[in-house]
Amino acid sequence: RRDIAVLDGVMVELEATIAGSGATEVDATNLYVFPGGVDPHVHFQEPGHTSWEGFATGSAALAAGGMTMVFDMPLDCLPTTISGESFDQKHEAVQGSSLVDFAFWGGLVPGNLERMEELAARGVVGFKAFMANGTEDFPAVDDLALYEGMVRCAELGCLMAVHAENEQLTRRLAARAMAGGRTGPRDFLASRPAIAENEAIARALLFAEETRCPLHVVHVTTAKGVALVAAAQARGVDVSCETCPQYLVFSEDDIEELGSLGKCAPPLRAATEPDRLWECIRSGAIGMVASDHSPCTDTVVAGGDFFALPGGISGCQSIRPLLLEHGYARRGIPLPTIAALTATAAARRFHIPAKGDIVVGYDADLALVDLDVRWNLQATDLFYRHQRSAYVGKPMRGRITHTYVRGTAVFEDGRVISPPIGRLVTPRGRRGEPA
Repeated sequence: RRDIAVLDGVMVELEATIAGSGATEVDATNLYVFPGGVDPHVHFQEPGHTSWEGFATGSAALAAGGMTMVFDMPLDCLPTTISGESFDQKHEAVQGSSLVDFAFWGGLVPGNLERMEELAARGVVGFKAFMANGTEDFPAVDDLALYEGMVRCAELGCLMAVHAENEQLTRRLAARAMAGGRTGPRDFLASRPAIAENEAIARALLFAEETRCPLHVVHVTTAKGVALVAAAQARGVDVSCETCPQYLVFSEDDIEELGSLGKCAPPLRAATEPDRLWECIRSGAIGMVASDHSPCTDTVVAGGDFFALPGGISGCQSIRPLLLEHGYARRGIPLPTIAALTATAAARRFHIPAKGDIVVGYDADLALVDLDVRWNLQATDLFYRHQRSAYVGKPMRGRITHTYVRGTAVFEDGRVISPPIGRLVTPRGRRGEPA
């Protein structure tokens, strides 16, 4: 219960009561004030694939979910963000269309080791690499490329993020299943077993320890994977990890009902894993939840071969309502922990200045939340380009009534109420010009 004074987009005073001075006043009685959320892992696919999403619709969805900053991944756009030139093209395409502030990941792919310095100079959050199953435009790295990339990251003072799965295991198991005509949803899950993820996590940790490269493991799906990260932290490795709402809410038992809406990599795990991951959150072993929002067009959704279907779960609008329902309401996870999972931890881990917390001197990125409201998500609630999500029909808690980006109200009572004001923010404090 306190007042927050905002001047020129920055929080300048936090007190029990702040005397009125003729300024605009917002009455948040009976609402909770959260720091604006930071989603460190989305695929908005701009430039090149805005028919799938794009920053205009993706950032509106974020604002509707109380999020005020986003880190966009370097793949699924054309060109991929693997050079200084492609970074500049992406920035040019995005500026003027984002409702929330943004940062970009750079990519590590075979052959672009010499381009990492120019990406670092432009202020990428870090470098993303696939240890398995990359794409034609963003291929996976082998062990030598990953190791040398980590050496270079350490020299540049940057962080490496890895999609951790074992290439041989996943590719050969998938090939065997398809050759045998086993192409259903459960066959896809079996082709990417937890051991493939855990082995790759362990290997990446050894590389990080050897090179002294800061490491972030994206979308961890099992408690054993989290334990590997925690053990490395205990022996002094600079490493963090995230999980995603789909691994906290769904399990492999949901895959037939969800169909293509539930296809993701790494895939949904055993029915015991969501509760185990929640215990990792409770213990502090998981400090960050990201959406891994990765949509595709709504025309490619069916087919008998599950391997051939596009993957990716649309979820950046629902992170906080899901955590408030499944974490706070059902499991008693404290509200400050929910705030840290969805804002503070990412801002601190990736060295984003003045973001992710309610602190004097920080940007006035805020979300007002009515915790008394519980509802089942409807497709018509979604601000995505395609109103499809695995979470449609699922219970949510905590209606976002207002979202503020640097003191400007961008979302209010179900409506976007501001033109795009998002700007580039970099880990070292270098900011782009206002959009």
